[in-house]
Amino acid sequence: QVQLVESGGGLVQAGGSLRLSCAASGRTFSSYDMGWFRQAPGKEREFVAVIRRNVLSTYYADSVKGRFTTSRDNAKNTVYLQMNSLKPEDTAVYYCAARPSLGGLHTEGGSYNYWGQGTQVTVSS
Repeated sequence: QVQLVESGGGLVQAGGSLRLSCAASGRTFSSYDMGWFRQAPGKEREFVAVIRRNVLSTYYADSVKGRFTTSRDNAKNTVYLQMNSLKPEDTAVYYCAARPSLGGLHTEGGSYNYWGQGTQVTVSS
């Protein structure tokens, strides 16, 4: 069992930055791949980024590539999403999610076993 708690959301102007954190419980955090997803009002949940357990492998949605960076600190059981050059279309509830690391970089939300409660990010124009 893994419990995830996101933090760091808020209101920011377009062009600004935010860093989201996702703290995980349990001693097996390093065995999980961690994903970030978001859901805007009236839209389906979409993949944002994923980082493998080994920290070396990451993958991003085209819409955030070059602006967002995910990282993790396995000693602190925490994964991060640094968001720069934010746009109004980045406004959404952001979720972190965990899945056992079995190979590959997974972008489908259904393949993740554990989810946080989400944190709101609002970007004003």
